Amino acid sequence: MAEKKELSFEENLEKLETIVKKLESGEIPLDDAINEFNEAMKLAKKCDEKLKKAEETITKLVNKDGELIDFKIEE
Repeated sequence: MAEKKELSFEENLEKLETIVKKLESGEIPLDDAINEFNEAMKLAKKCDEKLKKAEETITKLVNKDGELIDFKIEE
């Protein structure tokens, strides 16, 4: 069985935007709207997780010893 390729953040966001437009149109049957809403929530969660992971990654620095440390701005 073929592995399912994980979509990029941008692809998930695009799908989410498409669903939102469908729901905002008001021209979708209730059962379909509920299914679309559930799919939108899953996509929003995936996007949020990717953003959090990206934030964690970019707020780390490597010190002289090769260890990851939190990035802090000294004032």
